Amino acid sequence: MDAASIKRLNDLNRAFYALTVTDFDESRGRPWPGWRRLLPHLAGKPSPVRVLDVGCGNGRFGRFLARNVAAEVRYHGLDFSPALLDAARDAFARMGILADAVLEACDVLADGLPDGVYDLVAAFGLLHHVPGGENRRALVRALAERLAPGGLLVFTGWRFYEYERFRERIEPWPDGVAREPGDFLLDWRRGHAANTALRYCHHIDDAEQDALIAASGLERVETFRADGHTGDINSYALLRTRQASSLRRVS
Repeated sequence: MDAASIKRLNDLNRAFYALTVTDFDESRGRPWPGWRRLLPHLAGKPSPVRVLDVGCGNGRFGRFLARNVAAEVRYHGLDFSPALLDAARDAFARMGILADAVLEACDVLADGLPDGVYDLVAAFGLLHHVPGGENRRALVRALAERLAPGGLLVFTGWRFYEYERFRERIEPWPDGVAREPGDFLLDWRRGHAANTALRYCHHIDDAEQDALIAASGLERVETFRADGHTGDINSYALLRTRQASSLRRVS
């Protein structure tokens, strides 16, 4: 996909979150059920557990970790919406958690990822907003590079196109913008921006999920479906750094 189209789609999503931020925050308070599948993999990790949450929004994954992980969580959240980051700060302060959290405004497409080493890197509800297959693979590679030895990477793909209620929200594709298979514009049906705000979303199917896992260079721990009314609207990939013994076998 060409650079101009990528910028237009990324700008569209920036405008979408600026328009819908209040309603989005209010509708995104509960943890995803699939997150509980991560907890056994975090049990026993030495304190502090260093977490990079890319596309953190209002910080609800940070709130989930603070409530459910026994070790101290050292949380670093990135999002391109300053308003959602403010909502995360307010929630953390109100709950008295994650006092040392770093919440950073960052557009990973335009700015790249900051340096750092983490025990857990998470990308929830993010990859479907990244235009261009090569950009998605490059981002997954960059996320994997931030892992400490023994670290875990988890990302999700939103399987919206499998459901009629989301297919009926698809809007016409804009003229002059490149498009790859699986690319769509979806409307928004909540609050004052209902039926006016549009977001770019890409449907990541099983084949692309496998390609993203391969691009990471990590070992697959498990893949599974969870969340939503049907319990399967998100497809999770949980990966880890390769063991030294595996690396020796490859070499």
